[in-house]
Amino acid sequence: MKKLLVPLLIAMLTGAAWSQSVIYRCGNEYTNNVSQAKAKGCKPVEGGGVTVIHGASRPAGGGADSARPKPAAAAVSATGSPAPAKADNSAQRARDSDARAILQSELAKAQARLSELKAEYNDGNPVRTALELRNPQGYPERVEKLKADVARQESDVAGIKRELDRLPN
Repeated sequence: MKKLLVPLLIAMLTGAAWSQSVIYRCGNEYTNNVSQAKAKGCKPVEGGGVTVIHGASRPAGGGADSARPKPAAAAVSATGSPAPAKADNSAQRARDSDARAILQSELAKAQARLSELKAEYNDGNPVRTALELRNPQGYPERVEKLKADVARQESDVAGIKRELDRLPN
């Protein structure tokens, strides 16, 4: 059975490779339609195949595409920078107030966590646990970890306050 299957499989693959039609290039377009290619005076592509990537961005500037009209979303002002999109003032104010509310709730959580960490840290003298009483090497490690956690939480609180200051009133 295997002796029959292998030659049959090879024959099918060889036939599939030969059945591919010739691809023609017509400027920046490709086709495999022979009558269309002859009508436009297209040239056959050498090397066998063409890979088409849909949705690829085209380079800015000259070329054949420079004569095409630009879409309205990509409008450029006279200064050469993109024109800013006009947002509805009420919608923008609503987004700003939502952002402020979220940041204020995050600030409250961060400050509560900071106060918990400071209470546990106890100015560098946290209460020893039962495990640390039996194994004193773990105590300095926990003190360093708590110190780093307090510093990180203070940094988080400062960052959230900066973000709140950036928002318009």
